[in-house]
Amino acid sequence: MRKTLMALMFATALPTVAMAAPEGGPGGPGFGPGPDFGGPGMHHERGPRDGFAKLDLTPEQREKIGQLMGQERNIDREVLHRYLEKLPAADQKAMKDEIQAKHDKARADIRAVLNPTQQKQFDEMKKKQDERRAEWKEFQEWKAQKGQKAQ
Repeated sequence: MRKTLMALMFATALPTVAMAAPEGGPGGPGFGPGPDFGGPGMHHERGPRDGFAKLDLTPEQREKIGQLMGQERNIDREVLHRYLEKLPAADQKAMKDEIQAKHDKARADIRAVLNPTQQKQFDEMKKKQDERRAEWKEFQEWKAQKGQKAQ
């Protein structure tokens, strides 16, 4: 039980790391240190693909590996939710509250490192992310209601 709980906590903490990444994700706009840090055209990858940097992958290989890793994350998320649902309601709430507190602390720590201009951009990114999450939650609720009506 303890190992499962620790694995669940670790897996749910991953979105905090994703939030710290610039908008657009790996290879997207604003990703990596940019030309100011390594000269024109210099591109730095970070995250799970770092291990593949030495393999000199083609763009097609990078795309396929990215898809496979995305599928793996989705499967991990499904497993996490399946086990989370098996926990008693009180444990589920405690776990979600603890995870949320860690996310909030991580956001505050990240924000503290930024200069005022960056903080403003970070706050705007967080606001957009919160809006997307609210829309997704609303969609999930609508989908559940639609499924209940169909039965």
